[in-house]
Amino acid sequence: MIERYTLPEMGEIWNDQYKFQTWLQVEIAVCEAQAELGYIPKEAALEIKAKADFRIDRILEIEKEVKHDVIAFLTNVNEYVGDAGRYIHLGMTSSDVLDTALSLQIVTSLDIISKKLEECIQAIRYQAQQHRNTVMIGRSHGIHGEPITFGFKLAGWLAEMLRHRDRLCALKKTVAVGQISGAMGSYASIDPKIEAITCQNLGLEPDTASTQVISRDRHADFMNGIALLGASMERFAVEIRNLQRTDVLEVEEFFSKGQKGSSAMPHKRNPIRSERLTGMARLLRGYAVAALENVALWHERDISHSSVERVAFPDACILTHFMLVETTDLIQNLLVYPENMQRNMNLYGGVVFSQKVMLALVAKGMVREEAYKIVQECAHTEWNVEGGNFRARVEENAKVTALMSQSEIADCFDATHHLTNLDQVYQRLGI
Repeated sequence: MIERYTLPEMGEIWNDQYKFQTWLQVEIAVCEAQAELGYIPKEAALEIKAKADFRIDRILEIEKEVKHDVIAFLTNVNEYVGDAGRYIHLGMTSSDVLDTALSLQIVTSLDIISKKLEECIQAIRYQAQQHRNTVMIGRSHGIHGEPITFGFKLAGWLAEMLRHRDRLCALKKTVAVGQISGAMGSYASIDPKIEAITCQNLGLEPDTASTQVISRDRHADFMNGIALLGASMERFAVEIRNLQRTDVLEVEEFFSKGQKGSSAMPHKRNPIRSERLTGMARLLRGYAVAALENVALWHERDISHSSVERVAFPDACILTHFMLVETTDLIQNLLVYPENMQRNMNLYGGVVFSQKVMLALVAKGMVREEAYKIVQECAHTEWNVEGGNFRARVEENAKVTALMSQSEIADCFDATHHLTNLDQVYQRLGI
């Protein structure tokens, strides 16, 4: 067995050099398994391992004539190996090489994605800790609701990414499979033991029941998994974009010295990285759809999936990796403005504390429907009014003051009441 060919950058995993090296890795692993079981001479397997090589330009030259990439590859490899090359690809079909090698590429990509995901998780965890008590307004339908903390918002992001970590672990098991089963996957020309030994040496599991290809439900599962990860990063990016709006400005992407936001308007500081993430997530969803379309192949095999995967897998893996790098850096360097959060939360004299006032009136014996009506009338009177002051309106309402003292009313406008049970979330997350 040769060591798995590894490169530090995600993009390199999907270049021709890595692809053909991985094909060669599979072919050599099969030869070693064949020799171990006595199907080919051990000396031949050693010679193949020592001499086997390829040249990309030569493979492409041969492929122009034969119109078959695997045959072109094998022809070039045999030019290096010589007579022992007759034992290469013995009893195999092209998909044995292609699908097993693709699994190795996907697994390596998943390892890199998982590492970057962990870095992103740590960035979110740190910010959630830093802003555990940074009070801001929570929103539903885009409208002010009740106080939360920015750390609580981040805790939700953290929980989501931890679920993705679990999903990636499960996905690795799904895609870390190989097949060395020959034409139709029936093992008519190759011993299933060769598949078992080869896969073990490559760090894979034999596919349970391959046809002439590994069933594409596995690949669709992978694509849907990273598309879902992309959707989460998009959710975070959309939130940042909304919170960076000029009329909100509670957080902002880091804006470096010398950076420009607009060719026409010098004042602009745009959330370009968040917008970029939003766009790339759309691409990932598109590739997930393409992967689902690849599941339904004709009979035991066709190659309608092949052209799709040559584009989709490199692009999707590179995109996912890049998005994680961007998201991590975005969160690590996010500018947070607690003063603006306080300002926005207290618009119109604290209308966001309406529920607390209503519940306090109910606790004093008022019927809930009446309490709701009184509080809503006070809130809507001050809503969207310059200088509107909900609290002052409540303090002047005779029906309210008949039941509540000024200190009891003031207590309803204490944001810390809304944070009392948020520690439960932090405890669940271990932060």
